[in-house]
Amino acid sequence: MTTPRAAAAAGVAFALLFGANLILIRSSLPEGAQPGSQWLDAAGGKMKIAAVLMPFAGISFLWFIGVVRDGLGRLEDRFFATVFLGSGLLFLAMMFVTSAIGAGLAAGNSALGHELLGNSEVALFGQMVVLTLSKTYALRMAAVFMISLATIWLRTHLMPRWLVYVSYLLAVALLIASDVSMWLTLSFPIWVLVVSVLLLARAGVFEDHQATGRDRNP
Repeated sequence: MTTPRAAAAAGVAFALLFGANLILIRSSLPEGAQPGSQWLDAAGGKMKIAAVLMPFAGISFLWFIGVVRDGLGRLEDRFFATVFLGSGLLFLAMMFVTSAIGAGLAAGNSALGHELLGNSEVALFGQMVVLTLSKTYALRMAAVFMISLATIWLRTHLMPRWLVYVSYLLAVALLIASDVSMWLTLSFPIWVLVVSVLLLARAGVFEDHQATGRDRNP
């Protein structure tokens, strides 16, 4: 596949896999429920599935980052490209840790015959780490990723201006209100899905840009 089509395919795969992962994690930690160890008893299967899906979502996201960056070619701004790459990798690393902690606690609880349920401090600590990593840290890194990529698009005119402004507004909302609800994390894979569809629709524009870059740099 050409670069823009590869980016679109990777973005769609990431959006679907990561969205499913988030729903599994979030449904295991219902909002408003009493903090403690009781979530481990019901979350075991969901957390294990989320842990299986997360590596494939991560592979898709890395591919998405790589082909989007490659598509910029000579127009790549080193400063914003560094922020774009760094924030994307930090976001992915923290979501890996989130899935691993949740799955590890659930698996440990099952292996020990639910003995972890009696150690509410360990379960509560794991629950708070999962929520804090996903809502406070990972989601804000996703917002930085969106801002840096939107700024690159604004300078290169490779994507429609309305998408740039929507990306800015959504990113600012995530930076300010990420702690309100973990469901807000779903806005990021939805945004990636919209971007992927537009990349597929505008594949010809990116291919012309890449062809021009090759002509100027034989």
